Amino acid sequence: MNITIKVAKNELRNLFYSPIAWFLAIAFFVQCGVEYTKLLGQYASLQEEGGRSLDEVRELTNAIFTSRNGLFPAIIQNLYLYIPLLTMGLISREINIGTISLLYSSPVKIREIVFGKYLAMLCYNLMLVLIIGVFLFAGVLDIKSVDVGILLSAAFGFYLLLATYSAIGLFMSSLISYQIVSAVSTFVMIGILSRIGTLWQGIDFVRDLTYFLSISGRAENMLHGLISTKDVIYFVLIIFIFLGLSISKLQFGREVRAWFVKAGRYALIVGLALFIGYVTSSPALIAYWDTSANKSNTLTPVTQKILNQFGSEPLEITVYSNYLDGYGWYGLPEQRKLIYSLWEPYIRFKPDIKFNFVNYYDRPLALQYSIFKSYPGKTMSQIVAKRAKADDIDTLIFKTPEQIQKIIDLKPELNRFVMQVKYKNRSTFLRVFDDQLIWPSEYEASAAFKRLLQADMPKIGFITGDGERNSKRRGDRDYRNTFTYKVVRSALVNQGFDVDTIDLNTQQIPSNLSILVLADPRKQLTKVAQEKIAAYMAKGGNMLFAGEPGRQQWINPLLQPLGVELADGMLEQKSEDDPPSLVFTYLTKNGIGLSKRLSSPGVDTLPISFKGTSFLKYHETSGFKVAPLFVTKPSLVTNTSAINPDLSLAGNVQPGDGQESEESPNTVIPGSAQAKAKENDLTISKPEQYFTAVSLEKLIGGKKQRIIVAADADFLSNAETQRYDPRTINPFVSSALFSWLDNGRFPIDASRPVGQDDHIKVSTDRVKVLKIWYIWVLPAIALLFSSILLIRRKRK
Repeated sequence: MNITIKVAKNELRNLFYSPIAWFLAIAFFVQCGVEYTKLLGQYASLQEEGGRSLDEVRELTNAIFTSRNGLFPAIIQNLYLYIPLLTMGLISREINIGTISLLYSSPVKIREIVFGKYLAMLCYNLMLVLIIGVFLFAGVLDIKSVDVGILLSAAFGFYLLLATYSAIGLFMSSLISYQIVSAVSTFVMIGILSRIGTLWQGIDFVRDLTYFLSISGRAENMLHGLISTKDVIYFVLIIFIFLGLSISKLQFGREVRAWFVKAGRYALIVGLALFIGYVTSSPALIAYWDTSANKSNTLTPVTQKILNQFGSEPLEITVYSNYLDGYGWYGLPEQRKLIYSLWEPYIRFKPDIKFNFVNYYDRPLALQYSIFKSYPGKTMSQIVAKRAKADDIDTLIFKTPEQIQKIIDLKPELNRFVMQVKYKNRSTFLRVFDDQLIWPSEYEASAAFKRLLQADMPKIGFITGDGERNSKRRGDRDYRNTFTYKVVRSALVNQGFDVDTIDLNTQQIPSNLSILVLADPRKQLTKVAQEKIAAYMAKGGNMLFAGEPGRQQWINPLLQPLGVELADGMLEQKSEDDPPSLVFTYLTKNGIGLSKRLSSPGVDTLPISFKGTSFLKYHETSGFKVAPLFVTKPSLVTNTSAINPDLSLAGNVQPGDGQESEESPNTVIPGSAQAKAKENDLTISKPEQYFTAVSLEKLIGGKKQRIIVAADADFLSNAETQRYDPRTINPFVSSALFSWLDNGRFPIDASRPVGQDDHIKVSTDRVKVLKIWYIWVLPAIALLFSSILLIRRKRK
């Protein structure tokens, strides 16, 4: 041990008595200073700008230090420029000047030489970590409630990466006597280890081997605050491999051995490391430590509780991938590791999840174009063969439409990429979505898990038969996107609900129905239908009513026992950009309390768009507690009280056409009833606040009955939930309303606490001063000190 320390001290003297070590340390400090002050200034500027820019000033620990554009990734991206220049002379210098012969003839053991030189590099690496630690400490001072756990984890991961690069550089230095060639070889080896994880991914065994050897992304989890034994052991094993190879290489320089003995020792070192890595990467043996303040790398307690309910019974996930679908690429063998990484947070708490992969081809039912038009005159199998040849894929891995049909019917899933989750004799689907995230989040996964455990699924029933809104059609006025369209993440069918239709003229309301929906009937309901609805509510059934201006008389008789009434008239809102019929309503305190999603900053103050709405009058009766949910802003909205019922339909869809009228609901037709009303100045009331949705709740037989009444049916429609307007939160509201109606069972609340690191303590002017210190003053002091040291050393 003493010899190892002496070698390390001597190597450190060689490092710091040469310009290269000082130059790289100063350059590293400057790079850190540039990156830190740039990011700090960017967010300080957004904070001073105020307004909606403040929405960007959140999770600052991640934004400034560990995000894709943060300090750590920027430094790691250029780390390969530093370490090879430091390690290129560790052994090659001894070989080049001939001192290696003296070392061979001395009583010093080879491993003591290697460990001593490596220890010197670890000490230098520690200095680099201390340099970056200056900016971590600055972050503690400059950012409110910075997440120290994430910073320490990131620094630990950074140090392990430095140590691994150093071991690689030491080995390459032992192979080559020329220092420049040694540095270039280190660049190459780091590049190989970074890219090897993308090679030969179509072969199962080779994929596992190359993925283990790949260094790319190994520190990423630690940068975000998640330390796992799998990642730590990986770095230790790679260091073991290259130090072991270095010792063996130098040992063979002292001894004469047959080539197969040398090859055997090298193979033993690599094989032993791979075996240990394979065993310790078993999901059941991996330990995790989430150092983040909000445990942002860990499943929420709600999801953990659901997974624990599975007990020792395994989960089986079968991935069905249609090669002709837009997401079929994700199911190919080359992408298996991506699938595993997506499921890793769940495997952490349920290690016995088993995976199956099925690749097939069939007509994609969700594409907006026909693949046959793109390949005229070709059959489906010919199209697959042509595309597979271009992608260098063996078509034998794909099942034909006939073969997949014998296994499972995926047409209800639109022949898209899906993951079927099985537990015992029950199964459900997890889907990909047409949004930026693509993959199911914890919300959708938790809902799927809970469906496997729960016997009674929440079921929404839509009343049909009298022109009501349809939950399966794609017309602007209908509700497919909100309820049943499987490619939309927020659709309630993806949040745990079953959705069906009920014609009350011919069908009974199922006893297991969770929520009944009556949305905008276009004519008076039959007496039979009204009696069935009244009986359902009398038994304590939950329900949502959504009316429309001009059709209040068809829904008010059902609301009368509740003490709620859709008032006459239609609200209008003045706007330079939008039609008057587009009214923005806002969440009340009761509305915000419907779900945690609605109470999150940046959401709770945004409006819900109502396209042609009446307003509600209410008084508490029959034991119901009534609470307003949405309200208009005062002085912005007026009530057109003398509206003609026929004219109120303008702007809505005519029955069955699925398209909006081009005529605005506020277009005044000469000679019409609306024109006469305007001439008599009877239509506009004084500006005031209007309630557009209320909730009702009471106890019946020990069970809470919950009802929601909305003065507009369009706020849940395809048109409004697809409105490209960052101001509106209609999709969030639909989930929150039905979560409340379902007593919070679904959708699953997988929300997390909001991070407190949402404020920069320094101004942009102060950042300019810090930039001078970090980029110019402190590096200049270090440069002056190193110059004096090197000059004095040279004189001696």
